[in-house]
Amino acid sequence: MASTSLAALPSQLASPGRLRPRRGRAALSSTARPHVLLHRAPRGGSRCRLAVTCNAQAVAPTSIAQGTPVRPTSILVVGATGTLGRQVVRRALDEGYDVRCLVRPRPAPADFLRDWGATVVNADLSKPETIPATLVGIHTVIDCATGRPEEPIRTVDWEGKVALIQCAKAMGIQKYVFYSIHNCDKHPEVPLMEIKHCTEKFIQDSGLDYIIIRLCGFMQGLIGQYAVPILEEKSVWGTDAPTRIAYMDTQDVARLTFIAMRNEKATKKLLTFAGPRAWTTQEVITLCERLAGQDANVTTVPVAVLRFTRQLTRFFQWTNDVADRLAFSEVLSSDTVFSAPMSETYQLLGVDANDILSLEKYLQDYFTNILKKLKDLKAQSKQTDIFF
Repeated sequence: MASTSLAALPSQLASPGRLRPRRGRAALSSTARPHVLLHRAPRGGSRCRLAVTCNAQAVAPTSIAQGTPVRPTSILVVGATGTLGRQVVRRALDEGYDVRCLVRPRPAPADFLRDWGATVVNADLSKPETIPATLVGIHTVIDCATGRPEEPIRTVDWEGKVALIQCAKAMGIQKYVFYSIHNCDKHPEVPLMEIKHCTEKFIQDSGLDYIIIRLCGFMQGLIGQYAVPILEEKSVWGTDAPTRIAYMDTQDVARLTFIAMRNEKATKKLLTFAGPRAWTTQEVITLCERLAGQDANVTTVPVAVLRFTRQLTRFFQWTNDVADRLAFSEVLSSDTVFSAPMSETYQLLGVDANDILSLEKYLQDYFTNILKKLKDLKAQSKQTDIFF
């Protein structure tokens, strides 16, 4: 049960003054303090990787056992404006859930979420004192959030998540759904993947009922990366590495998520969602060329260039975060397969593999629709031509 009163919160969560991160670190109870250690070499040297030590035992010494009962259909979506988050919101609303969306205050408000029927509350994971009020009356938290490209990776993806998980535990949240990255435990040299893995461990040690879902890649990301540039006859950027990624439609990710949430057998499970087939960059480009009916102007970036650029940016304080994100790009551009067998997951969730959208079908639908629209626009422009 989640309490409807903030007065009952443990002191470290109820007091805004004590919630503020100190010296770049999330405020935690004295009995459970995960450490984010950023080791630096002497001036002029390169910086070592972000080292995160996870310890979430007794995250909140006081748990709210008594409170006002909440409906199992009341959910909070964190990161609701993102590529995956908006599909989670749409799916939840379609299935009759009461959806509350945590979004950061922004110049352009997320009106489309309100138009869909969701409730929008302003809060910021980098400001932990704004979090508790968003959890009042919530049964399940679905965490789709990640930091913006211009932000240090630690701010939202580690410190903000620690504060959110602490608040969820203290306020009696019944279930916590967290999206992670496939194989994050195998790449501790990449800060984002290391933080995702440590967040998984932090949740597992927190005592919350959870579902952790590791993802490989989104089909939606391929539209801006490959489909649109090919149609506009612009350069398409790729690498010379044989990386294979099993892309999945975010709508399928959202659908499987809610099936898992209603399945007690999925509680406290770590699941991986992968598409039907793993694709290389060149295979995706070739598929887009065939569907678009035109050749792509491909600019290949060797993996060696990514490695050199990453090492170069390590020498400068103001480019450290760029280097961290290049590290992730380097993994995606290496000889790695981001895929996983799904037969056991489908069996657990009672899902037919044939119901999962393939990349061929997804891109075919996109190109069919977009080319039809372009054809219609061209026809309309001819009809409106004026001759003197």
